[in-house]
Amino acid sequence: MDPVTILLSAVVIIYLAYVFNNQKQHKYKNFPPGPTPLPIIGNIHMIDMAKPQKTFVEMAKTYGPVFSVQFGMSKTVILWGYDAIKDALINHAEELSDRPHVPIIAKTMKNNGIVFAKGESWKVMRRFALSTLRDFGMGKNGIENKIIEEAECLTKIFKSYGGKAFNNLTIINAAVANIIVSILLSHRFEYDDPTLLELMRSVNENVKLLGSPMVRLYNSFPAVMDRLPGVHRIMFENTRKILDFVRVTFTKQKEELDVNDQRNLIDVFLAKQLEGKPESTLYYHNDNLASLVANLFGAGMETTSTTLRWGLLLMMKYPEIQKKVQNEIERVIGSAQPQTEHRKQMPYTDAVIHEIQRFGDITPNNLPHATTQDITFRGYLIPKGTTVMPILTSALHDGAYFEKPQEFYPEHFLTSEGHFKKNEAFIPFSLGKRSCAGENLAKMELFVFFTSLLQNFTFQAPPGAQLDLTPGLGATNAPKPHEICAIPRC
Repeated sequence: MDPVTILLSAVVIIYLAYVFNNQKQHKYKNFPPGPTPLPIIGNIHMIDMAKPQKTFVEMAKTYGPVFSVQFGMSKTVILWGYDAIKDALINHAEELSDRPHVPIIAKTMKNNGIVFAKGESWKVMRRFALSTLRDFGMGKNGIENKIIEEAECLTKIFKSYGGKAFNNLTIINAAVANIIVSILLSHRFEYDDPTLLELMRSVNENVKLLGSPMVRLYNSFPAVMDRLPGVHRIMFENTRKILDFVRVTFTKQKEELDVNDQRNLIDVFLAKQLEGKPESTLYYHNDNLASLVANLFGAGMETTSTTLRWGLLLMMKYPEIQKKVQNEIERVIGSAQPQTEHRKQMPYTDAVIHEIQRFGDITPNNLPHATTQDITFRGYLIPKGTTVMPILTSALHDGAYFEKPQEFYPEHFLTSEGHFKKNEAFIPFSLGKRSCAGENLAKMELFVFFTSLLQNFTFQAPPGAQLDLTPGLGATNAPKPHEICAIPRC
């Protein structure tokens, strides 16, 4: 195609986009304010595509806690600050319970699973996941003993380094992954198992790439980006590997299924397929099973392991806080194995874990919501199908609720007498109908793993190392690559 034709085509596309947007403006009458978008690209030129929240914090100063931006041709409402987020996700829970179309996810997962699913399929899968996680995680089959056993395995691995420096990423990922794997598959992997290493690599790489500028561009211009090489193709291949593993696994389990002895989540799902009810065919199909297990594996590993890694990094950075936690462990637990029942007697440790979650700010931009119908919110009209982003970092760093929002300060969760206190703006698991289904399991894991490690080790930076608390790039805020020294305490 010659340059003149390309130029004329570009002019026509821009003009048509301008006309199309003008025709749609009546739909967005009384829409939340925001910067003026350019044709086709919207506000992309103004937004830090690697860390959008950095741009949003400045926009909120101009437009207030409810404003809008445009990614490509799609308008998005941004909710900034705890009050606006709570108002939206609690008082308008049903109207904001949908997910928008996310091209990078839709291409691989379709409308399956739980994280990005929509409509009745999502409702059925969420009920199933919550019920099964409760049964195998916090109910009759209790998961705490498995967490305790895994904490002991993790401690042995840490001790094997003899106080020398090592990178804890793979080790902590594997320990946390084994907990969700035990619920999904009734299985445990050794930390150097090639299958586990490949699954974790695929998940970690996808999470990192999901927050990359190129993938954000893909979500805005999928038709164009699909014709180009790029990291989106790596994400597609990683997702294919994960789904293939899950399909092979549940195919094997189906051959030996005993509906009277359901050992794990996959067994329970397969038993649902055999019930012969209408929803058995509509929702309990193999594609939903593959996506659901992949969702739970990724979410169950990534956020909890990242939080633990932040915890150890922060203990190295603030040795005086580490010592206070260890003193409380000695006073309350001694040499016994930490259990969740100890938490209520350990207000300082509880406060430190909460502050690790707040300061680590693992999912700063949250996952996007979408309106199920036209709604009026704080005087603005938000049409059905509009993407709404409740920015969690703005709640976790809300100066109206946290005295020192930019600092690591466990006293955010302590009274002047040293008792633990809740803070309503602490919402790392989000709020409403799309809040994290594994919240209770994650809390149990964080307490047992963290206290077990600090009971056995004092964590120090390698000689001469500079501790950097700036998060790396990715959809989650993970620590940058670093090494730790785990000095045995006995």
